[in-house]
Amino acid sequence: MLEQLFVTHRHTLVSTIARMVGCRHTAEDLAHEAYLRVSQALDARPILNLQNFLYQTARNLAIDYIRRERLRRGFMNDAAEADTLTAVPSAQPSPETQTMDGQRLALFDAALSTLPVRARRMLLLNKIQGLGYPEIAAQLGVSESTVYNDIRFAVAHCLAAMVEKDAL
Repeated sequence: MLEQLFVTHRHTLVSTIARMVGCRHTAEDLAHEAYLRVSQALDARPILNLQNFLYQTARNLAIDYIRRERLRRGFMNDAAEADTLTAVPSAQPSPETQTMDGQRLALFDAALSTLPVRARRMLLLNKIQGLGYPEIAAQLGVSESTVYNDIRFAVAHCLAAMVEKDAL
């Protein structure tokens, strides 16, 4: 008998609860909870007007849900305000930033590995070891303009590879 009543009135019951709580998914959950509670109540005692009892149970559950949500939101707002007041920015990068940096580094490393050996070496000497063009030229036995051109080519190549992979 309860099953038939629930099936018959489910749509209307859910719609009524949804208007109260503002969310159809929550209303579905509350309607099912109402069904379970009415079923338990039926096991304990006879209910004269089952339809009214089902709707009243659902309304009470919706009201309880609204109260809990208001309390939760108030608590969350208070906690957020307290966090805002006491929060100190972390010097550590976020996990998302660390992951993105790792992905960018892998893409850069892949682009670097496709460079000609001399251009790669010049780029690393300049950007990683901090050597200037005259020092690199002397170390490799080439002109400064060759160092300049090779580094420019290497940077452009790596940037193009990163842009192609949407890493920048």
